[in-house]
Amino acid sequence: MIEGLIIYIVVGFFAQMIDGSLGMAYGVSATSFLLGVGVSPAIASASVHTAEVFTTGVSGISHWKFGNLDKELIKKLLVPGVLGGILGAYVLTNLPGNALKPFIALYLLLMGVRILLKAFSKSPFQGLKTHLTILGLTGGIFDAIGGGGWGPIVTSTLISQGNTPRTTIGSVNFTEFFVTFAEVATFIVTMTIGKDNWQVIVGLALGGVIAAPLGAYLTRRIPAKTMMIIVGALIIFLSLRTIYLAWF
Repeated sequence: MIEGLIIYIVVGFFAQMIDGSLGMAYGVSATSFLLGVGVSPAIASASVHTAEVFTTGVSGISHWKFGNLDKELIKKLLVPGVLGGILGAYVLTNLPGNALKPFIALYLLLMGVRILLKAFSKSPFQGLKTHLTILGLTGGIFDAIGGGGWGPIVTSTLISQGNTPRTTIGSVNFTEFFVTFAEVATFIVTMTIGKDNWQVIVGLALGGVIAAPLGAYLTRRIPAKTMMIIVGALIIFLSLRTIYLAWF
């Protein structure tokens, strides 16, 4: 039992290091591991998001302390993201979430390529001015259904549209706490979270909380172009892996 807890702590630590510094992939990384050992999509998503309540809380505070937030961006993403998370969590308890993953991965693959192209272009950061409500709603829905996706969908879209990586990552991570909290509340109401989840939840939460401040610090220190290249490459890799596992 102790060995299993240690494994979950390690998974939570590295997943949060990626998420905190690049603005994505905690849920994707942790959920992929849980599905790989036979956990059902609904239980995996519920466990990961319960742990994320703690990790996103610490990560959000850390980004606030390091000055990585854009208040206007947070205001426009918060409510749609929460509503999308609630809807997605409810849908997941009634539909096979795995069936949607390849289609989400295709979208993310395109976003990853676009981010890489943007990183090597000389055009200045313009920023996404419209459709933030739809983006927040979509990100919340797919985050709950896929066990992770708020960061990959919202962060990748915003950065690909020219938003500054540092404040985008910080704002999306900050908003993720409220989206995740809404999803967990929905999982509790639908009885998806039970006592059998405690070891996974505690391990992922402990590892994530330890890594959260370090990830926020790296966001402040890594240059914007370097960060965009890392984010784009990470999205492409995870998307191709998801498509391969689903279709082959």
